[in-house]
Amino acid sequence: MSRRSISRIDTPAPPAPGGLGRGHTAVEVVQPTALDSSDPFVLLMDDRFDFEARRRIGAAHPHAGLETVTLILEGMLHDRDEGDLAAGDAIWMSAGRGIIHDEGVEVGGRVRILQLWIALPTRDRALEPQFEIIRREAVPVVRLAGAEAVLYSGTSGSASSPTRNRVPTTMIDLSLEPNATFEQDLPPAYNGFFYVLGGSVQVGGDPIAASQVGWLAPSSSRELVISAQDNGARLVLYAGQPLGEPLTQRGPFVAGAPSEIIDFNRRFRADEFTSMSELAKRLSGEVRAPTPNR
Repeated sequence: MSRRSISRIDTPAPPAPGGLGRGHTAVEVVQPTALDSSDPFVLLMDDRFDFEARRRIGAAHPHAGLETVTLILEGMLHDRDEGDLAAGDAIWMSAGRGIIHDEGVEVGGRVRILQLWIALPTRDRALEPQFEIIRREAVPVVRLAGAEAVLYSGTSGSASSPTRNRVPTTMIDLSLEPNATFEQDLPPAYNGFFYVLGGSVQVGGDPIAASQVGWLAPSSSRELVISAQDNGARLVLYAGQPLGEPLTQRGPFVAGAPSEIIDFNRRFRADEFTSMSELAKRLSGEVRAPTPNR
């Protein structure tokens, strides 16, 4: 029986000092250097913080033309707009035509987060921004022999995530006991990868160790089989429908052509982007999201 295989295995550079000084390190897991092959995914960052006291991280910054998906792996974030976010919580934000993001995020103690960028199709880059807070206790969990799959987006077996995102995406935080196997059905057209957080796995005869990235090969098969090795494993799987459109990225913007990037910059300088605070107030505490498109 045909199964999904691995086209390549990437080994990102070890954690390097981040921009927030001592206590911040980061890994560029996926870099925005080959958007045609990573479509619809633009980048993935793995940020680790270890601060003695709560400290504000970053500053207000714009996004447009993409979705960001922030998953808390360890510790807690404190945000004036999004509230407290604990391990297992996630934020799915659709920047659309433009948003001012992360205006008041604070971190204290040990914290680790993954942030994924997903390119929006042309039809969605003019939409008003939206965001959705996904609480760990509300996320569907698939439990099989030796496997636990936390389903943040898409479907797995009979489970379906209620997350409402613009680009059809499967996102799973998967934990495997030693030598356990997990089978995931994916549309053959889906492109994607998984990032091994701990332990090691094997897919189609290829071993992928902790801190490595396995990219899915093009296939007519729907079946992805992931097997843990003797030490068990934890990984995050990201797979999605490629846009099949021209893509370009500059700083916090993703678009189809340089002229769109220029327009995003013009609109940002003209103060035409919606702030996360404004959006949160507008929604009166009820976090809504775009119409499902899965």
